[in-house]
Amino acid sequence: MKVHFIGIGGIGISGLAQYMHYRGHQVSGSDIKDSLITQKLQSLGIKVSIPHSKNAIDSQDLVVHSAIIRPDNPEVIAAKEKGIEVLARREALLKILNDRKVYSVAGAHGKSTTTAILTSIMDGSAIIGAESKAFGSNVRYDANSDVMIFEADESDGSFLNSNPYCAIVINAEPEHMEYYDYNYERFYDSYKTFIKSATCRVLNAEDSFLATLVNEIDAHWLYPSRDISDIKYVLINNEPHTRFKFRDFGTFDVWGFGKHIALDAALAILAAHESMGIDEIRKNLLNFKGIKKRFDIVGVEDDSVIIDDYGHHPTEIKATFESVKEYASLKGFDKITAIWQPHKYSRTIDNLDEFIKCFEGAAELIILPVWAAGESPREIDFVEKFKQYNLTMADTITRANNHITVVKDHENLKTIDKGLIIGFGAGDITYQIRGAS
Repeated sequence: MKVHFIGIGGIGISGLAQYMHYRGHQVSGSDIKDSLITQKLQSLGIKVSIPHSKNAIDSQDLVVHSAIIRPDNPEVIAAKEKGIEVLARREALLKILNDRKVYSVAGAHGKSTTTAILTSIMDGSAIIGAESKAFGSNVRYDANSDVMIFEADESDGSFLNSNPYCAIVINAEPEHMEYYDYNYERFYDSYKTFIKSATCRVLNAEDSFLATLVNEIDAHWLYPSRDISDIKYVLINNEPHTRFKFRDFGTFDVWGFGKHIALDAALAILAAHESMGIDEIRKNLLNFKGIKKRFDIVGVEDDSVIIDDYGHHPTEIKATFESVKEYASLKGFDKITAIWQPHKYSRTIDNLDEFIKCFEGAAELIILPVWAAGESPREIDFVEKFKQYNLTMADTITRANNHITVVKDHENLKTIDKGLIIGFGAGDITYQIRGAS
């Protein structure tokens, strides 16, 4: 097929595009601007048009677009005028994954990490919502296997179309409620439908919603508080690792710090154990090296460490920040600076009380402007709400060597060059903290 992806620079759409390319389809795409993702796609031989243009549409068999693409997009209009089938990403999944044995990972947070951990354990293709550092991509293609390890997305309901053979759910906390019209019954029913559609189910029994299904659904249930024990944090070659005992399976080491890492790994172990022995799982788990933008150590000197983290939900930020404190202690740092770029006005306002609690233990909190992700601006009084912190409101940050400079109104306010510095957010903070354009 000739398939065109609109919004191909997004991590989710780019994953589908790469996978279709590897399967032998003729793939093209477009986006509003050039990026590292579009450049990588072009290096694979995928034609990418910048910006969107009706001229990008010629004789394709199928056009797939991301959730944020509107009906008045010139390529959508051109495709429909030519009689070409146009599908949103969630609808296209039914075509793309229909012949795969899909291990589908869902949840409000922890999806990328759990998917990447499972990918390190099992053979098969994989599409992850972040770049696995083990193989330097968000896509792995295995032509010899029908297994697909897939990070499913509840933000637009597309996880329902992921054709799950095995549904792995880390948590079901309300998120992206604007898509569900703030109807909690509809939100939770979607999770229940997703879980029931799978033959194999691996579920966190201590999530408040999933716990209500324990007596209703046949599944491999994980009880973290009793199944996972003896958690220790160790540095191996200066890299963070969590060591834990899991049931009667013995001890496992996994890259990263935190109880949440052990939980993610335990869910992946249960999913893999259906078809693999524990000793092989334990060995393969060591292949996991973390994912880009998740506790991603991007700068190390004797007196400072810089970390980039994609966390943009309060639960994941809080969990990561607990890991940060452990890491700082092992490194001998007594100062932690947190830099937060809120992601979406809706998410920030909906979870504001929880965000306020996330950064306890930070010597300094720097808040950047909200990354709107297409939303209209809304008023949030960050100075008043976060007054309990040593707070700095800034416009941007810049990086030189292992030093972070804080900028406000085109003036350099301060430079941070000591201790542990961590940036949180799903917007362009990742480029700022890495010193990339």
